[in-house]
Amino acid sequence: MTGTPAEGNPVAVVAKAAGAASGVSRAGVIGISVGVLAAGAAAGLAIERLTVGRATRRRARTELDANAPYGSLRGRPKTVAAPDGTELYVELDGTGWSEPDGDGTVAEPLTVVFCHGYCLNQDSWHFQRAALREGMRLVFWDQRSHGRSERSRSYLAGEPAGIDQLGGDLKAVIDAVAPTGPLVLVGHSMGGMTVMALADQHPELFRERVAGVALMGTLAGDWDEVSLGLPKAGAKLFKKVAPGMVKLLGRQVDLVEATRRLGSDVAAVFYRKFSFGGRDVDPGVVRFAEQLLDATPIDVVAEFYPVFGVHEKYEALAALRGLPALVLAGTKDLLTPSTHSEAMAEQLPGAELVLAEGAGHLVMLERAELVDHELARLLRRAARFAGAAKLPATVLDLARERAAEPVVDPA
Repeated sequence: MTGTPAEGNPVAVVAKAAGAASGVSRAGVIGISVGVLAAGAAAGLAIERLTVGRATRRRARTELDANAPYGSLRGRPKTVAAPDGTELYVELDGTGWSEPDGDGTVAEPLTVVFCHGYCLNQDSWHFQRAALREGMRLVFWDQRSHGRSERSRSYLAGEPAGIDQLGGDLKAVIDAVAPTGPLVLVGHSMGGMTVMALADQHPELFRERVAGVALMGTLAGDWDEVSLGLPKAGAKLFKKVAPGMVKLLGRQVDLVEATRRLGSDVAAVFYRKFSFGGRDVDPGVVRFAEQLLDATPIDVVAEFYPVFGVHEKYEALAALRGLPALVLAGTKDLLTPSTHSEAMAEQLPGAELVLAEGAGHLVMLERAELVDHELARLLRRAARFAGAAKLPATVLDLARERAAEPVVDPA
């Protein structure tokens, strides 16, 4: 291969970008890389798996891709314009849309709006969609620049991305597809931050219409305190280097995307480490998570990464107080550690705090049955709180059943 090392070697490209972004030495960049690789090895992922049996793994992935049903559920598509004109892709799912709206004498049904996380799309709610769609009104949407939604017009025009902007997007979706009736808002990771941003901007909506909130694998602030499972010194250096490095990589889209394809085995190791807490996850689910993450272009990764460091919405939690609330996290979540969920629950008297023992960041995939049960229980509480139309029997049955998972559940 011809060209300079930085042109022909993916590792050199990353090292060059990191060095340019932070001014750290070449040895420092290599140290970061070695530290992250060591963390993966410490998680029990043998390095030789990256180089041995590659053809076998590719065949296995092909078989999983051909047979897995994950992400195949679809609803009625709609396009909603965000405040800056960005077209947001929305799907209305569930059979409850055929039920008549209330007329003042008849209670209206709940509408449940799902907000996905960073580098994911609405299909990340596959299991919850399957479990709750009978008789319910469900709204799924792709956040701007993610999934089938349009790339953020304001970002392309030179404005930085922000969580507050996502809160405005959520308000636009609600106004367009669920302008009346009680709401339950469900957010995972960045989606939970989106819900908090909406609460900050429109507390009156939470007083008047929101009947329940679920915050999963998310945080209200203090992102800079998250260690990502690295030693303290390594985490500090990574947080210093990462913003500039991601920004520079976002400017090398074609090169980085080609590198991602060539390094799919390496990417799979990191996806698994930061997505799941256990080693017994269904291979089809693991592969599904890889596909969701791989589908997010590097420039979108770069677009949103800086927003987490400035996300501070503890005060916005005041709008949620008194509402039925579920705060749920995996105890092995490296991206939004469960201690942050505990801190949020302390701000929400009466909220149910559920900690999924041994689960990682993508808890709705890794502990789908637990999440389904807890959401159904939240919906039951929300329906009672709002005086909403009776929930379908399938959801009530799901709420009555207890998931066979170790949890912390004060209720």
